[in-house]
Amino acid sequence: MARVRSTAEQLKRWLADLSIQIKLIGAYIVIILVPVIVISNYLFTGFYQNTIKDIIKENRYQTDNEKQEIMSRIGVMEQSIGLLVSDRQLREYVTVESEPRLNDIKRFQEYSFTYLQTVLFNNSDIANIHFFVNNPWISELWPIIYHEERIKDKPFYTKMLNQTGNVLWEIQSEDAILQDSNAAVNQSLSSIVSLMAGVNQMNSQNLFQHLGIVKVDMPIGNFFKKAYNNSSDRDSRFYILDQQGNLHANSTDPLAGLDEADIQPAVAKYKEAGKSSLLLSHKGEDFLYLVEHIDKINAELINVISLHTTYSKIDQTRNTVIVVIIILLILLAITTFFMQSIILNKLNILRDSMKQVRGGDFGVDIDVKGGDEIGELAHHFRQMLNTINGMIADAVKRSAATKEAELQALHNQIDAHFLYNTLENLKMLAEVEGQYTVSDAVTSLGSMMRYNLRWTGDRVQLRDEMGHIQHYIAIMSIRYDEKLKLEIEVEDEFWDHEILKMSLQPIVENALKHGVYSALMKSDGLIVAIHAFEDGGFFYIEVTDNGIGIAEDKLQELNRKQIMSEEEFNALPREKAETTELNKGSGIGLRNVNQRIQMVYGNEHGLRIESKRGSYTQVTVKLPLIISSRGGTQII
Repeated sequence: MARVRSTAEQLKRWLADLSIQIKLIGAYIVIILVPVIVISNYLFTGFYQNTIKDIIKENRYQTDNEKQEIMSRIGVMEQSIGLLVSDRQLREYVTVESEPRLNDIKRFQEYSFTYLQTVLFNNSDIANIHFFVNNPWISELWPIIYHEERIKDKPFYTKMLNQTGNVLWEIQSEDAILQDSNAAVNQSLSSIVSLMAGVNQMNSQNLFQHLGIVKVDMPIGNFFKKAYNNSSDRDSRFYILDQQGNLHANSTDPLAGLDEADIQPAVAKYKEAGKSSLLLSHKGEDFLYLVEHIDKINAELINVISLHTTYSKIDQTRNTVIVVIIILLILLAITTFFMQSIILNKLNILRDSMKQVRGGDFGVDIDVKGGDEIGELAHHFRQMLNTINGMIADAVKRSAATKEAELQALHNQIDAHFLYNTLENLKMLAEVEGQYTVSDAVTSLGSMMRYNLRWTGDRVQLRDEMGHIQHYIAIMSIRYDEKLKLEIEVEDEFWDHEILKMSLQPIVENALKHGVYSALMKSDGLIVAIHAFEDGGFFYIEVTDNGIGIAEDKLQELNRKQIMSEEEFNALPREKAETTELNKGSGIGLRNVNQRIQMVYGNEHGLRIESKRGSYTQVTVKLPLIISSRGGTQII
């Protein structure tokens, strides 16, 4: 961890030592080039995915279309067998129980057989239709009717007899079963798709009689046209995987980069995945597989799409975009370099001027003009030098006046001691004469003067401010014939709380000045109650009096003055003197206290005034919860 921090510090120092030009050019690279590359990769990744989706959609359509065509050819082959076995005259011919006469054979061949042959071979995709008859009495009629003996040694014959159903589909290697077969069989392709069906009928003993096997052949190139025909699309190929695991396709036009031995394992993975498509890589090349199962022939139709060309085009487009952006960035960096040279030339002049000022030359001339930011900076720097020169001159003058101020301070201190000593003498004289009320008043007055003159800081403890208020009430009580009472309710934990000096005394003084009225003083007198408490993480001091109170409109105006700006307050018209003492006052004393509290502690603190005419007035002081000690403060 320490090594990482050390490396980070070294990197930070290295960056700090680089010139502004290098930093700005590097910022262009980091802020523009890197995000462009990241965003391009993100966008092109999405483009990759969308392109693959489009390829899947297009080739899925082609695969479905090819499957439909294959199903159509299956239907043609099944229909051919159906026409053959359902022909009544043909069935009568193959079920004779004695050798037919020559005229019967000739008549069947000229009429029924010729018509049947025309119908069966009407589809040019069919290569052969054979009826291998299990009847030694009939004669073979080319190219349809043959003896079953011809195929008994063929593998499919045994499969056909053991088949649970009555139909067998096979993809077979082409074999010259009949030397005189239809010429359509003699194609260059080596495989055919064969449909074989057993033909049975009920004999006179109600037993199934085997009449033979019907076999329809279609060249594999005609059955799977897209797998064997050359396609203009060089990026996709169709393959056929039969039930024996043999792969069939046009070997003269393979798909570039694909090893056909990998197709069968890929089909197995496709079935395991259970998805509509499968993307696999073979030797660094990506191939997309779409597979359709053909139930009747129990084979898989496989469409393999190479993504090499697609990826190449997208990569080429992406690289072109990035190269163009890099070129534009280089041009931008070059342009910025020359623009920065002009700007930095002015900054270098400012830097050299600052070095001269640091050396003590405050009369340096800064040769930078213009209204741009650098010119404005140079102007303010010149003004700063003028201000510094003025301050130096003022400092010299103040230095000369310092001695005089020190002498005056010493004189004031002597005067203060003289005043304290005089008050002390008056206090002693009053006690000698038995004037204890005067003695207490002089003592309170002396304490108040010491509290006011001992201004070592703006903040005091609550106990100090409360002591000052007690002295003030003691003096004022003489004036009001002991009709003033002070009630203090403060828990022990709050006596050390921090408070601004002289922040409560103006509030108490305001209560005396505006709360006293004749009827009140003839009865119980004025009671000022001070209650300190904590609530919601704040410290509150409530100063409540039972005086005349404040009228509702005056109260609203007084609270509004507390939150006015200085400009708004100064713009108010001066209040006219009122005829009664009860309505005097502009609220400036309370406003000053409120402003002092907000300047020190923040705008969420300050005064709140509540009153009811003829009943009471309450001023609540909201402060942060801070316990003060002689060595510092502690925030609770």
